[in-house]
Order: sequence, then structure tokens, then C-alpha cells
Amino acid sequence: ATAGPRSFSAAEVRARCAQGACLVSCHRRLYDLSGFVRLHPGGEQLLRRRAGTDVSAALDGPPHRHSANARRWLEQYYVGEIEPGDEQVPPRQRAPNPAAAAQLCAWYWDGLRAPQHYNHCLLPQDLVDWQKPLLWQVGYLGEKYDEWVHQPVDRPIRLFHSDFLEFLSKTAWYVVFMVWTPVVLYLSWVSYTSLAQGNTRLFSSFTTEYSIPVHKYYFPFIFLLGMILWSLLEYLIHRFVFHMKPPASNYYLITLHFLLHGQHHKSPFDSSRLVFPPVPASLVIGFFYGVLRLLLPEVLGLSVFVGGLCGYIIYDMMHYYLHYGSPKKGTYLYGLKAYHVKHHFEHQKSGFGISTRFWDYPFRTLIPEETFKKED
Repeated sequence: ATAGPRSFSAAEVRARCAQGACLVSCHRRLYDLSGFVRLHPGGEQLLRRRAGTDVSAALDGPPHRHSANARRWLEQYYVGEIEPGDEQVPPRQRAPNPAAAAQLCAWYWDGLRAPQHYNHCLLPQDLVDWQKPLLWQVGYLGEKYDEWVHQPVDRPIRLFHSDFLEFLSKTAWYVVFMVWTPVVLYLSWVSYTSLAQGNTRLFSSFTTEYSIPVHKYYFPFIFLLGMILWSLLEYLIHRFVFHMKPPASNYYLITLHFLLHGQHHKSPFDSSRLVFPPVPASLVIGFFYGVLRLLLPEVLGLSVFVGGLCGYIIYDMMHYYLHYGSPKKGTYLYGLKAYHVKHHFEHQKSGFGISTRFWDYPFRTLIPEETFKKED
């Protein structure tokens, strides 16, 4: 027989908090968010800000709304029940010292205004076998795929049977910086020195009289243009490719969607899959370079390309930071992190900007501001 949920006394909860645990209580159900709290917008600040305050005050989280996905996500960290009569833990008292108070973080979802009708059901039985590679399974989900892939979980994903292919599909964040930054620096030098020769003219392919010389002093502006074009391309790819809804009857399109982006929405904190691995990235980058070579003079196309490549590096680094960083509350990055978390957990069909929200404005895909406001 399967053992029932473990019971925790108030004293035991206090002891675990004092040791650095972050516990959440919701109608006597106890959850351990110690590993996740710093990934939540404001979690790192909560631990620092409340050092030396009244313990009970440090335990009361600010009321704000949580999506159904957030409540479903919470169930992954369920550890047991608080013993009857001990729901109000710990009692109001002064922390013995500021260092201990800094570690106390027992939030109450009652205080976070979790709906009273929430049934506390455990996670539903999953539709895939997590002990096997997922890539060849998801195509069979059919009409269930779109809902399943937008119900995030906190666990690593394996895509391929082959260890070699699996290795190529994963990468650490710093690899992107280490691989592509030298390329940007080298190509920037090549572009600038080529422009300095004074042989580059715009429109020279079809007119001589009205062609425009491109001087080396224009390079920073061309580079910036490449970055801006990349930010637009980033938005369009994210919205129309990564967030396409594959036909339920098409096994291959579902599999392709999961490979491109669905895996990230299913497991948004799989750190090895937050940035684009260099090998497949080089194929995509090479394609866009070829397009620019066809549209623009060689040096001009290279200058735009290198600016776009720099924009891509910033995008990938920003994306990783929005998932794993702890920006200070009130800063631009803090707002962007909260915005991106909303995209993952509640508004998957809007909020496509990652390194900037700018393009969400003209394309009318901005996440409504009221979803970020606290409940009354």
C-alpha cells in the first residue's frame, strides 16, 4: 500500500525554515519551494528584504493573483500536511537574530488569496513516459498536445535516444557567449576595414549615377540597424513559428513544434535548453547571412549581419537571465522577468517580446497591465 502524506508540526516547520527552507502553506497542505523561490520574480528580494523583521510579517506574502498553471505548478513541491491545529505557524514572535530571519520564508497561499474553491487535486496523470525520450512521443498526443505543452513542469527533458544528438541539443548559457562573441568582433573588424577602403556603394548593382557611397563612419549605424532588425525578427519568429498551433492530426508538425519551442514551454527551467545550441544555431545564422548577401552589397550585408548576430547574443543571454536571474525590484529587467513569467504561465498567446516589449505594442500582443496588479 502507498504511504499517506507526511504530517508536519509547527515546530518542525519553524526548524526547517530556520535552516533555510522556503515553505508554502495552503489550507494545511505544505509545499517546499526552497529550490524554486529565487526563480520567482521577487523571491530573492523577499529573502533579503525581510531580514531582521518580525517573523510573522516575513511569512505573509503580498496578495496577488496566481494562474491555474501556477497552482498546478505548486503541486510539484507538495511534501505533506500540517498537523491539525497547527495551521498558523509560526506564531508571532521576534526572530532570534537577523541572520535567522533572512532564511525564514514560509508563505501562505491563504494570504496570497488562493481561491477557496481550489480542490487541491494532485497533478493529473501525465500523457507521456518521462523515462523515455519525449520527441517521438508528443506527436501522438494529437488534440491534447496544445493544452499539455502549455502546462509547465519543473523537470529536465530528454529529446533523443542518441546520446550524441542529445548532447548537440543542449548547451550551457556561457557557450553561446564564448562561441559567437569572437565571431562578432572579427566580422565587425572586417566590415569596418572594408568600408574604410571606400569601394562600397548602395544601389550600385543597378545604377551608377545615383549610387550612394557608404563610408566607414556609417558602420555603427548599420550595426545598430542589424540589431533592430534582429529584434523584429526575434518577435516574428517567436510569435508565428515558435507559437504556431500545429494541426492535431499532423504528427510531424507537432514533433517539429516541440523540438523548436514546445520543449521550453513544457519545462521552462531546464537550464540546458534555455539558449540555442551552437551547431543548429550555425545553420540558421548561415541561412540569414545568405539572404543578406543576396539583398545587399557584400560588405553592407555583412555589417547588417554582424549587428543582427550581436542582437542574437544579447537576446539569448537576456532570455537565460529572465529565467535564472534575480533583478532588483523596480528595475526594467525585473519588469521584463515578471512579463516573461506571465507569458509562460498564463498568457502564452501574447507577450512575445523577450529582450524588449517594444514590438508587442504595434502588433497588439502586449500582456494586459491589469494582470500584474495586486488583488484587492
